[in-house]
Amino acid sequence: MVAFVILRKGYQPSDELKEELREHVAKMLGKIARPDEIYFVPDLPKTRSGKIMRRLVKAKLTKAKIGDTSTLMNPEALVYVEQAIEGSK
Repeated sequence: MVAFVILRKGYQPSDELKEELREHVAKMLGKIARPDEIYFVPDLPKTRSGKIMRRLVKAKLTKAKIGDTSTLMNPEALVYVEQAIEGSK
């Protein structure tokens, strides 16, 4: 399980914050829900109505074909997701 996190202004990505978030999820939802990896991104791909396009995030993560992006409102968000994934390797 992985999580893509958009930080509020004033917060900076760090390993300590990743661990704090992992532990918070474990406490609130149970240890089984603790993400293996957390990626910090400035934005996520969304439709024009504001829904997160999870299939595009999953496609970037698994290196699958992206498919139709005609309803994508912010194509730059795909670049952010890709950079976060590549930056963690």
